[in-house]
Amino acid sequence: MSLTRRSLLPALAAFAPLAAAYAAAPKSDPQADQAATAALRKLVAGSPAARALNEKAAAVLVFPKIVKAGFLLGAAYGEGVLLKGGKPVGYYNSAAGSYGLQAGVQWFGYALFFMNDGALKYLDDSAGFEIGVGPSVVVVDQGMGKKLTSSTITQDIYAFIFNQKGLMAGLGIEGSKITRIQ
Repeated sequence: MSLTRRSLLPALAAFAPLAAAYAAAPKSDPQADQAATAALRKLVAGSPAARALNEKAAAVLVFPKIVKAGFLLGAAYGEGVLLKGGKPVGYYNSAAGSYGLQAGVQWFGYALFFMNDGALKYLDDSAGFEIGVGPSVVVVDQGMGKKLTSSTITQDIYAFIFNQKGLMAGLGIEGSKITRIQ
């Protein structure tokens, strides 16, 4: 083995853990980061309840735009960013299917406020976080939003739906799954 190869092997061995750590780290997506941060900022500015949750949350998963379409059978999809301390720490997608009396197309955003480390751990440990399975998720509507304060926050996860546009009418059964994007 030449001197160059002998000196290269220890250098590669020292570099390997750094390369592995880099490969395992969430990949950056500045456009997604900006969209999620802007959507959360707008939601928090317009809702005192969202502001109270944001101040206490362990992390917030923001989906700035979910597109939903259906006629009897429906589907929805969007991508989001997990923010912890205001910094992006992971990327996720949300996919949903529905069946029932429905017709139309709409888009909306939603934010999930993870209020404790246990709920956040469930998101990280599960092969796909399913709404309705695991920690309790409370959807905050206008009425609840007016009553929600930092002292009435008692659940694991709170969800806000915002920026609804389009036209979707109907009743149906829906299942939603959130999966980490590797």
